[in-house]
Amino acid sequence: MASLVNSSALMAAGTLVSRGTGFLRTMVIAAAIGVGTMGDSYNAANTLPTLLYILIGGGALNAVFVPQLVRAMKNDEDGGTAYANRLLTVVMVGLAGVTFLAVLGAPLLVQLISHSLMKDPASADTTVALARYCLPTIFFMGIHVVMGQILNARGRFGAMMWTPVLNNVVVIATFGMYIWVYGTFQHSEVTPGTIAPEGIRLLGIGTLLGLAVQALAMVPYLRAAEFRFRPRFDWRGHGLGKAARLAKWTFLFVLANQAGYLVITQLATAAGSAAEATGHLGVGLAAYSNALLIWQLPMAVITVSVMSAVLPRLSRSAADGDAGAVRDDLSYGLRTSAVAIVPAAFLFLALGPVIGSAIYGFGNGGAVAHGTTAIGYMLSAFALGLIPYSVQYVLLRGFYAYEDTRTPFANTVWVAGCQAAFAVLCWYLLPSQWAVTGMALGYGLAYAVGVAVAVPKLKARIGGLDTGRIAKTYVRLAIASVPAAAVGAGTGLLLNDALTGALGDWPGSVVTLVVAGGLQLAVFGLIARRMRIEELNAMIGMVRSRLGR
Repeated sequence: MASLVNSSALMAAGTLVSRGTGFLRTMVIAAAIGVGTMGDSYNAANTLPTLLYILIGGGALNAVFVPQLVRAMKNDEDGGTAYANRLLTVVMVGLAGVTFLAVLGAPLLVQLISHSLMKDPASADTTVALARYCLPTIFFMGIHVVMGQILNARGRFGAMMWTPVLNNVVVIATFGMYIWVYGTFQHSEVTPGTIAPEGIRLLGIGTLLGLAVQALAMVPYLRAAEFRFRPRFDWRGHGLGKAARLAKWTFLFVLANQAGYLVITQLATAAGSAAEATGHLGVGLAAYSNALLIWQLPMAVITVSVMSAVLPRLSRSAADGDAGAVRDDLSYGLRTSAVAIVPAAFLFLALGPVIGSAIYGFGNGGAVAHGTTAIGYMLSAFALGLIPYSVQYVLLRGFYAYEDTRTPFANTVWVAGCQAAFAVLCWYLLPSQWAVTGMALGYGLAYAVGVAVAVPKLKARIGGLDTGRIAKTYVRLAIASVPAAAVGAGTGLLLNDALTGALGDWPGSVVTLVVAGGLQLAVFGLIARRMRIEELNAMIGMVRSRLGR
């Protein structure tokens, strides 16, 4: 357990720094090109390679090959080195081919993600040009993930969480150069039709360079782990076929998930364009994606870090047929992650608009004028969905540990179907300026459906789940979070208007967030300590011991 805590803490620290620089990155992007139509064009182009990468194999690389690498290390005479080399080789060859075809088919792919961006010739030309710079990042994403999983299987967890910081630094520098040359969005009010070709080239090359640096930075870590890459093309008869068969269901899992997200991107960009025509700026895809980035932070820092450390042990327990150990590890993952996830969800609910203005208001000529407050409303709509989103992530790792990729596929069909249905309802029933906010609410609700579907299946697989203890932890954390959220929301309402009037929109929002957010977390911590919530006290004790206090 001490090893799990240390590994999780290392990854959480790396992810926190990575996401912190990621927020700085999105702040600089918003300051440079805004969160309106130009922001939508860049966001669509930059999202496209991620969607394709996840679709063609990202889910399989994350969920299927870690258990396979662990088994190869356990069973192969060379400790799994040859298997890892074969895997890295086949991924490099496959992704190189996919990247080539994607760049050629960029116009069709952009049409797939957003029809509204392709209706206007200037918007279409800009988005396609940016996409052709961004699409080669598919290759570097895959290489980075495989190298990271090889390191994870060898008990080296930090590199995969820390190297994205380099990517963020490169992109921050890129958009900083753009601001230096062309000014902030507040002054340029740049659109897809007015951006200079040199500006497109700068943003595209900088985005590509960031991912390349992130991937290549893994090489020294592999050498430190005594792994030397040697291309291996003897792919037959060495276990890759089994992994590919397992990955079949993971591919369908991702296909269903991305199909649901594509419905959202199509409708969000269309709603953003329709709302802009009526004077409501920044309520489309860019705002949705920026709110989603904030919303996912607690899970990326805590849940993913905890489960990345647990997954190799979980896979070994499943391989040994020890259902009790699997059950204990899943309970640990759910309860430990809840300590951060539950209060974070209520923080987003209470202070969403303030958070959106504080993070994205800089250089945008005022929070209300350019839609950063809309990001905050979307964040509040996402908020409570963070809890089932995190829970489902942990539960699905239980199926993957048993090499069961079919059940997660069936589960995500429910989630994606609900997301798409909610998005369509919001498009037809809500005004265009509120449609995407409704989609954010539906996105989180869909994961509650996913949890309801997954729990009984996992119970049947491992002979029960530590349901009583897990539910007690979540309920007690929620009880501590509700009054704290009331205090945070009340403080935010009292301070925000006064401080923004006295200090300006962005500085006032930042000070409001610091005061109201700090007070909300302090009240939560006080109540939780009084309630003697076991997992919170254990985490505080661990942090204090690590700090030597």
